[in-house]
Amino acid sequence: MNDLPLDSAARHALSDLADAQGRTVDDVVADAVRRYLQEEERSVREAAARLADAHADLLRRLGE
Repeated sequence: MNDLPLDSAARHALSDLADAQGRTVDDVVADAVRRYLQEEERSVREAAARLADAHADLLRRLGE
């Protein structure tokens, strides 16, 4: 947690949240990072699917 580039207000809020949840700051941060990675992965998959749909004809021709 000390290596994260957070200002003192964010550190305090994170500490308060962890305390309120009865968890460690590291656990709260790890969960947040996992959720962020899952959301970004979903976003990238959706964008790739949109691009594949938009360019399906070109991709089909390239594959021939």
